Amino acid sequence: MATNTPEAEETGQWLSQEAYDRLSAELEQLKGPGRQEVVDRIASAREEGDLKENGGYHAAKEEQGKIEARIAYLSHLLENANVGGTPPDDGVVEPGMLVKAKVAGREMEFIFGNREIAGDTDLAVYSDASPMGEAIGGAKEGDKVSYTAPNGSEIEVEILSAQPYTG
Repeated sequence: MATNTPEAEETGQWLSQEAYDRLSAELEQLKGPGRQEVVDRIASAREEGDLKENGGYHAAKEEQGKIEARIAYLSHLLENANVGGTPPDDGVVEPGMLVKAKVAGREMEFIFGNREIAGDTDLAVYSDASPMGEAIGGAKEGDKVSYTAPNGSEIEVEILSAQPYTG
């Protein structure tokens, strides 16, 4: 687990301790029982004969690819994560904050940071690396900023509130 060092802040995504623990448990499940279940399904499907016509084999191989990709993603994320407590309740937009903003005239509420912070909630998540995220990172309640969307249009954002997301 990474710590709150300047190097970690520059290279890793911020995760709450709860998100870090949840993702660590998911990674262990995928590396163990999840991976073995797919390997067993592939072996079973192989025994059915011709692999070219075997839908079960191809489905299991596709699932294996997805599991391996998720394992690689989680391993990298957790290895480089900046795990911290709740961010300070100072009204500044930073990873781990629940932000209410008026975006292009429409009020929105979302979590700012890595999508994995949200867990099973229905809340939208905006990455600090997205165009909007780069524009609002460090902004305070009441600030108005703008950014250029991928389609080239200029979008105005007003920060209404920023409070620590407690999940």
